[in-house]
Formats: sequence, C-alpha cells, structure tokens
Amino acid sequence: MTLVYLIAGEASGDVLGARLIEALRRRRPDLTYTGIGGARMAEQGLTTLFPMQDLAVMGIAEILPRVIKLRNRLHQTITDIAARRPALVITIDSPGFTLRVLRAIAPLGLKRVHYVAPQVWAWRPGRVRHFPGLWDRLLCLLPFEPDFFAPHGLNPVFVGHPVLQSGADQGDAIRFRAQFGLDGGAQPLILMPGSRRTETARLMPVFRETIARLAPHHPALVPVLAAAPAIAPELAAQAASWPTRPIIVTDPATRYDAFAAAAAALTKSGTSTLELALAGVPMAVTYRVNPLSAALARRLITVPHVAMINLLANHALVPERLQSDCAPTQLATTIEDILTNPAIAATQRTGFTQALSRLKAPDGLPPNEAAATAALEVLGQ
Repeated sequence: MTLVYLIAGEASGDVLGARLIEALRRRRPDLTYTGIGGARMAEQGLTTLFPMQDLAVMGIAEILPRVIKLRNRLHQTITDIAARRPALVITIDSPGFTLRVLRAIAPLGLKRVHYVAPQVWAWRPGRVRHFPGLWDRLLCLLPFEPDFFAPHGLNPVFVGHPVLQSGADQGDAIRFRAQFGLDGGAQPLILMPGSRRTETARLMPVFRETIARLAPHHPALVPVLAAAPAIAPELAAQAASWPTRPIIVTDPATRYDAFAAAAAALTKSGTSTLELALAGVPMAVTYRVNPLSAALARRLITVPHVAMINLLANHALVPERLQSDCAPTQLATTIEDILTNPAIAATQRTGFTQALSRLKAPDGLPPNEAAATAALEVLGQ
C-alpha cells in the first residue's frame, strides 16, 4: 500500500482534505492515509496523529499561551513524517503550521504538495521569496494566483475553488421558513460576524445597533445570525439583549436554507462572500480591526478590495464598509438601499454569476477532482 500523509489545521482544511481523499480513493484504491485531520478526513479513512483542534488557534492572544504545545506538535509531526517516509505529503492551508513542516522535511527528499496558496499576493508580496523549495506543486484556489507564483518557480496550478462544491446554492427557503415559523412576508437578513472571537467582539455590537436602526422601518426584517459552533453559545448570550432577537444557525445545511430565504446579508470579508454570492444573496461587506492593525494593513495590502467576490469581479460589486465606515448608521443605510432598491440586488446577482464562473477549474473538473489529478501527477513523477 502507498502512504499519503495529509495535514489540515482547521475546519475548512478538514473539509478540503476529506473531499480530496474521496477523489483520490476513486482513482487509486491502493492508497492509504495518515497525518493530521478532523472528523471529515477521518470519515474518509485518515488516521490522525493527534486531534486537529490542537492546531486550530488564531491570533496572538490565543497562540501565546499555547506556544510550547504547538512547538511540540510541530516536532511530533516532523518526527512522524521522517519515520514513515510517505510517498506523498499534502499540506492544506494553515500556513503558520504547514509551511514550517514543509521547510523542516525538505531535506528528506519527499514529494510534497501544498493545497491553498498563501495569500501573499494580497499583502507583503515579498514573502514569496521564502517559498522556493517547500513543495513540488502548489494547488491554487483562485484563477489569478498562478500568474503571481509562476515567476518564482513555485509550480502553481489552478484547481478551482471548493465553494463550488459547498452546496451553498442548494438551500431550501420553504424548509427554513417552516422550521422557524416565518410567514411569506418575513425578510431574513443574514448576519455573519466571523468565527474568531476577535472578529465577533468588534462586529456583534455594531450588528446589534444596525438592526436597531433598521427594525422600525422594516418590521418584517428577521435577523439570522450564522455562528460557528464553537462560539455559538457566546453569541447567543450576546444576542439575547438585542431589540430584535435573531435566529441563530450553526450547521451548514440550515445556513444554506437561510441563504435561500434571505432578502440580504451583512458579512465580514472572507470566503463567506463567495458562499453568499453562490446562493445569490445581495450583500454588504464589513470589517473592523484595532486602529494600529488598520494603519499597518494600509501600508502592506496591495489589492484594491478586501471582499473576495470584489477581487474576482475586479470592481466594487458589493459595498465594503470598513473601519470607520463599519458603524451602525452607515451599515443600516447600506442594507436599506439593498432592501428597497431591486436594481441593486439584480446588479449584484448578475455580477455574482460572472465572477463565480472564474472559479471553475480550466478542465471543467470539480475542484476536488482537479486537485486529485494534480496530486497524483506529483506522486507519479
């Protein structure tokens, strides 16, 4: 049996890894899988070295108390790879951990693939000079990434974006309304404050006041708070004091049903904009960090937009309300425009279709199949 070693460090990577293993198993039933992953990868046959949750920490405040444990997990992973000498190592996103692993195992001469290109094209692009020699193939999710990485000899290949396989466009509006007792006139407003406490701490109070401004003019408006399961209880406690109590959804299926029923959405920047676009939900994007981080970001960011859907569209398809504009008055006005002007929603939906078409793999394969093809090419070299 041929051993493939996969490493994922967070929930999104676990989903990617599971879909990749599923595609690999169809092509090569002789492969076996070990490494680091979560429940989804385990369902596909991966034996994990330790719980993936040990790596799923974000932000300086969360990482510092766990530095020693993370360092030990890094050493444990490197030692395990050296002992097993797999035929192929596939690292998935989580660059803070995975790139350190790749750098450490480079002298072993193993075949290596990195899945999800580091987004250095967005800020501090000079960091790309540290990447040569880390992998044999870089699997890119965005169509413009190969043009950035290829001149540096990093062997990129565009494999399509996994949001196309997410099911975000398969929700059932009738089921959602029935589940939560909403009549046909209700206007669900999706609120997506992020999955990290540093994000939600800044956005939840703003969302509360935004709803307070919208509610008197839109009595049919129903806030729907999409919450990561790990922090859902905290968000529910905060939302208990909102003037209009939101529906809280945590699992993807219910979230996608909510998308199907939604009149509009207010979301942080990130992959959530692609999910909403796939579901055809008109939206506004917002984000706020501390002023020092914002000042630093303005010096380092090299792209014209923060919303992924705007980067794909190559213009401000959806409004971005950032920093000082991430305020209740501005956000309420922006959502009011979407709710009351059908032309805005129609323009966004047309733009979504055009932008998302760029996320399809060039050969027409589903993203996980395209990724499996690229990985097997490296394995066969």
